[in-house]
Amino acid sequence: MMKSPLRLLVLALGIFANLAHADVIRLRIETSVGNFVVEMDPERAPLTVENFLKHARSGFYEGTIFHRIVNGFVIQGGGYTGELSLKPTQGTVPNEAGNGLSNHRGTIAMARTADPHSADSQFYINLSDNVTLDPKPTRWGYAVFGRVTEGMEVVDEIGHKATTTQGGMQDVPREPVLIRKVVPLPGPIP
Repeated sequence: MMKSPLRLLVLALGIFANLAHADVIRLRIETSVGNFVVEMDPERAPLTVENFLKHARSGFYEGTIFHRIVNGFVIQGGGYTGELSLKPTQGTVPNEAGNGLSNHRGTIAMARTADPHSADSQFYINLSDNVTLDPKPTRWGYAVFGRVTEGMEVVDEIGHKATTTQGGMQDVPREPVLIRKVVPLPGPIP
């Protein structure tokens, strides 16, 4: 059966529209405080995004907490249980800082130790512009791999939780903020 030129054009435009959004990856992070959505940038941080997705797909983040909250700076999570036990991860990822993404308010980035290539499952969300975490010509930075697109008010609420020192760790929320689930969202960003 022969297709009309108009029908072929509509089909082609639909394919191109889907390709234009093929790199858009959105996830809803469901917490005990509320939900927020992050958009990941696999073009600029492909290894970091794949690492995060690998942990999310396996259910690793379910039951972890935001274990470090520094009001006006960051909320950090994705590695510890509510009892502050460190979960075994699925390995580290090379540092992709310097990818053109900056640690601005609402961005999501990988936490790490002093070793620039030690990021594993832990991530943080910037509560303010933290460009001091960006790379400099003389040092590695922290790899940003996406941004919060919905629910920043939930992130801010988490960022205002009272904290204490617990289990030898500082800035631990007095009341645990649990990550219940990380859910992939279909479709392009509106």
